[in-house]
This record gives sequence, C-alpha cells and structure tokens, in this order.
Amino acid sequence: MVVALNLQVQTSNLLTQGKYSQLASLYERAIETEPEVISHYWHLGLAYLLQEQEEVAQTTWLLAMSEASNEEAEQWTKELIQILDTEAQRQLELENLQLSWLIRQHIREITPTNIDNILQIIQLGLDLDSITSQDIAGWQVNTLIQQASPTEIDLNILLETLIKFVAYPIPASLSFAESCLPHYTDRPAAFIDTVMPIAVKIAHQLDRPDFATDLAQLCLRLNSEHPEALRHLSCFHSKTGCHQEAIKTAKHFFQNCQSPYWQIQGSYILLRAILSAGSWLDLENIVQRHKALIPKLLQDSDDSLNIDSHILTANFFLPYIEDRPQENRPLQNQIAQIFQTNFQAKSSPVVQTGWTNSITTTKKLKIGYVAHTLKGHSVGWLSRWLFQYYDREAFQTNLYLIYQQAEGYQWFEKQVDCVHTFGVEPQKTATQIKADEIDILVDLDSLTLDTTCQVMALKPAPVQVTWLGWDASGLPAVDYYIADPYVLPENAQNYYSEKIWRLPQTYIAVDGFEVGVPTLRREHLEIPSDAVVYLSSQTGYKRHPDTVRLQMKILSQVPNSYFLVKGRADENMIREFFNKIAEDEGVNPDRLRFLSRDPSEFAHRANLEIADIVLDTYPYNGATTTLETLWMGIPLVTKVGQQFAARNSYTFMMNVGVTEGIAWTDEEYVEWGVRLGKDASLRQQISWKLRQSRQTSPLWNAKQFTLEMEKAYKQMWQRYVEVNFV
Repeated sequence: MVVALNLQVQTSNLLTQGKYSQLASLYERAIETEPEVISHYWHLGLAYLLQEQEEVAQTTWLLAMSEASNEEAEQWTKELIQILDTEAQRQLELENLQLSWLIRQHIREITPTNIDNILQIIQLGLDLDSITSQDIAGWQVNTLIQQASPTEIDLNILLETLIKFVAYPIPASLSFAESCLPHYTDRPAAFIDTVMPIAVKIAHQLDRPDFATDLAQLCLRLNSEHPEALRHLSCFHSKTGCHQEAIKTAKHFFQNCQSPYWQIQGSYILLRAILSAGSWLDLENIVQRHKALIPKLLQDSDDSLNIDSHILTANFFLPYIEDRPQENRPLQNQIAQIFQTNFQAKSSPVVQTGWTNSITTTKKLKIGYVAHTLKGHSVGWLSRWLFQYYDREAFQTNLYLIYQQAEGYQWFEKQVDCVHTFGVEPQKTATQIKADEIDILVDLDSLTLDTTCQVMALKPAPVQVTWLGWDASGLPAVDYYIADPYVLPENAQNYYSEKIWRLPQTYIAVDGFEVGVPTLRREHLEIPSDAVVYLSSQTGYKRHPDTVRLQMKILSQVPNSYFLVKGRADENMIREFFNKIAEDEGVNPDRLRFLSRDPSEFAHRANLEIADIVLDTYPYNGATTTLETLWMGIPLVTKVGQQFAARNSYTFMMNVGVTEGIAWTDEEYVEWGVRLGKDASLRQQISWKLRQSRQTSPLWNAKQFTLEMEKAYKQMWQRYVEVNFV
C-alpha cells in the first residue's frame, strides 16, 4: 500500500512538472518489479503519449490488453479511459489544448461511441481549428447524440459544445444542433435561451440571417410559441428578403402577445415586417392600436418593472408613418425614462460612480464614439470626415464598436487612438469606457441599436451626446442632441429631453462622394431619350402611400414622364403597391420602372444621373440619399415637416443655397414636381447652383464642420466643469 501511494505521489509530481520521460522510466521500472499490476501499463502508455510517441503508447496498451479475458478487458478499458480522461482534463486546465486533443483522440479510438469524449474533442477541435465536417460525419456524432439516453450523455458537456459549435454558420453545426433537440424536449428553454443569442449575433455581426433563420426555426420546433424566437425570426426573414414569411411570423407573434408590454413588441415587429416589405397593408389600424398601448404600458407598474431594451425601440417606426413629434416624442421620453431606471437598477453600479480623470477646461479631451455602423453604412460614409480631420493634439479619440467585423472598420482604426470591439455586452462596453476615462461619449446609433442605448443608459461618461445615427433616444443619461438651425424647428426643445445643441450651419458635412461608372441607361429601361425621368431611391420603410399618391399626381401632369423606383423592399409587393396607386391617380403603370439595387454605392451615385428630378419621401426624408442627389447636381423636391426625419433634405438644401423644390404643403410638393418636370431651363439652373455649391457650401466643407464639432465638444466640457466643479 505504501509503495502504491508513493508511486502515485511521484506520478503526480512528474506530471505537474511536465517530466514525461522520467515518468516513463518510473513505470518501466515499476513494471519490472510488479508486472502483474495492469495500471502500470496504462500510465506507461500515457507517458509515451505525452511525449507524442503515439505508436509506442498504443503498442503498450494493446500488449497489456492481449492477456485479458473478456470480463477483464471491459474493466481494464474503463480504467485506462479514466486515466486518459483525467489527464486530458488536466492538460485542458493548463491550456495545453493540443495535448488534450491528442489524448482524447486516443480515447475515441479505444471507445469510438463515447459521446461525451467526442463532444469534448469537437470543442477542442473548434478552438484549435482542426476539425472538419468530414470528422463529424465520420464519427457519426449526430446519430450517437440522438441515440444516447439521458444517462449516457452529460447534458452540460452537450450544452457547452452546442454553444461553441453553433457559433459557426456551417451546415455541420446546424445538423449538430438539430440532433440535440431530443435531449431538450422536456426543457426547451435551455436550448432556446442558448441558441437564440447566438443566432442574433450570426444574423447581425456575421451578416448571415439565412443561417440564423434556420437556428430560430429549430428553436420553434421545441416551442412554437416562444416569443423571442418568433420575434427574431421575423427580423431574420426581413433581412434575407423573405418578406411574406416575415409578415406571417410577425402576425403569429403578435397574436400570441397578451400583456401591453408584449403587445407593443408584437406591433413593433409587425410594423417592421410590413414596412420592410414596402406593402403598407392595414397599417393604420396597427399604428392606432400600437399608440393606444403605450399609455397602458406607462400606467402598468408590473410591466414597467420588467421593461427591457426591446421596448425602448417600440416607437422606432412612428416617424416613418406620421409627422407628430409634439405627440410622439414625449411618449418616447417616458419610455426611455422607465427603461433607464429599470436597466440601471439591474446593472452593476461600477460604471455609475464618479470619474477620476482630471477636471479642467484646458485638458486634452477624450472623445469616445459608440456605434455599430462604422462600416459600409450611411453613418460610416458620413462620419468618416470627422475622424479624418479632428485635431489630434487637442483630442484623443476612441471607438467602441458593437457587432462589427475587423475588415469593416479598418479605415477608422487608422484614424483614431484606440478601438475596442464588443458583441451584445453593454455592461462590459460601459465598463471599458469608464476605465478609459472618456470625457464625452458620442452615440452614433440611437434607437437603431438597443445595445448602444443600454451602454448610454449606464452613463459611463460625464458628458453624453447623440449625433447623426437617428433621432434622439430620449434617454435621460444623454445630455445633448446635435442639430442645426434647420433640421429641428425653433420650438423643438419643448418636447426633447436632451438639450438640443445647434451647430451654426449644418449638423453634418462631407467633402463629397466617390462616384463610379454608370451601369444604367435609359435605353436599358425602354425610356425615350427626350422623356422626363423622376426617381425615388429609398427603402420600403419610407414609401408612405400619401407621398406616393402625390408623386403619381406629378406624373399625371407631366407628359412623357417616367418614374423610377429603387430601394430595398419585396419586389412583388412594392410593384403591386405602386401600380395600385398609379391606377387610382390615372397613371398608366407602364410609366413606372422598378430597379434592383446597384452593385455598389459608387455605381448607385453614378446611376443617379439617369434622373432629371428626384422626388423625396415624407414624413421620413432621405438623408444620405439626399446628400448624394445634391452632390450629383440633380434637382430635388422635398416636403418639410416638423420632426427631425422630415427636415433632413430641407437643411441640406438650405445649406447649398437652393430653395427651388422646397415644399411646405402637399400642394407645393406637387407644384414643384410638375414645374421642374416641365421646365428644363429651371432644372439646368438648379444643377448649376448645385455644382457651384461644391466650392462654397458648408455642406461640402468637412474640415470646417469638424472645427465646429470640436468647438461644441470644448463648450460642452466647459459647461460640465463649471456646473460641477467651479
């Protein structure tokens, strides 16, 4: 007994010290002394294996096994597997993944149906990037999982493997997830709560909504009414262009929502699906029902206690449908207040404590930008000039990027001091911002991403600002909202919780746009060379039927005119939608042309020149599309409203010095559209003005704009210091 105990101690010490050659010598001597002790052979083979002498290890084990009876072979195999499994786990804890992988591969050769071991091999293989779909098929992994009884498989190991494997959007990981379903029929939440967050990440960060759709549908096989799975599935369908399925799923989701909280989410998802498709079917009833639910939610204390970030974006689509900021902004402010209070209460207070950075008005300011859009996105295209021109002596600039792949933000990375990337990790993101002692945190997303709103709600910086990405979120933690003299009316402060900070001329400026080679010609569209061509290039969200009706009225009054419709939407639905309104207004649908998306932003801008006039949308104007239109020298007709989204084109046109085409009523919109269609000379004058504005307009002077933004940052910081420390 003493000898055996001493041998165990020596074995443990040699393993810990990594002295595998000495370990082999130890057991060679032990076998000479005690050849009948079978475990010596298992340890000797392991010692050889740890030195990567695989053939010698296998020979050692096989020679020992050759003397065993059937009963002994079974028992000895269990002992050998136990020794190898223990060492594989020890090597994993030491982060020696390759050795752990090697040991488990030999366990698999000894017991090829040991599913727990195979699952751990898959985990190691994924970490080492050394496993293939052929391996999964050859080991019959999916069959083994399906056939395993609850006592034959460790469900914790299965779940760990599922988390790792499903993160790879390949067919093998999908079939693996499907094979796991039988083990979760009696506890579906464990599977769904694991898989759905991964599906969301795959859809948005890896841009694979097709794979995310398959994962969500697997979840729904376990629980066909699961709200999170249905909610996300509708969004995945929209993202893949399967608009009919998106609407169908959204309706299913909405019909199963009971409380005001879930009903609001249901109507939000339904609005999203319908507007993405561009159909606008039965929208008025949905909108009225949605708006009626908001007061109920605000009055329902039980629901408000459980409010999360999804409800913060509930009113996201209202600006696309109606221009009523005096009515809708106060509702948004109330929702944001409830959300922030609840979210802060559930979060760690570490990011809500005081700031330790130096408090002076002359210090080098640390500016942080949080966004998921610094890539091939409108916000990325427009904001890049600020990063290019900022004063590196006076400002340190950090980026906190959410759901972004490295190849997307490489240009930005070269312009700034530091870049941090995150997934759905608001607490972690906010903690990093706090640790970096950021003075002014700028939100570029607003309600377009709830994770960004969560970060802002935690107040990780002393001064917080919303700029560019969308209208203001209404979060009390946000101090300022960047605007200009035109994009918000004078009375807007009455219904904004954030302090409106108006830059002197424009809230955005660019030095221009890169333009490619046109890929579209009139003859391709069977449009005569002497025809008047109108264009509208927007997403389905912005295709309000009242505005489309005005556009058809214009077309009906301008002979030999055509209307080009381009933008993301369901092709059949958008065609049916426009054709119906055209017929109602006495316009032959043959005068409409529906265009697919251009191969690139550069081609899109070049193809704008096919149009004589661009007809803007309302109540949600173009933003980047308007800037591109003006840069290309094309006359624009826009209707000005009261909300931020209804005044983008107005501020841009005022900044380039062109008032022709600015309408304040439906009648003026039609009048300008008709006048520009019939007056080629006026179109030429406007085009000339727009070309000249490239040299004079603040809209095309990003360097000057950057100076104005920097001045605003300094003034914001000075106010903060004066209020809190002077």
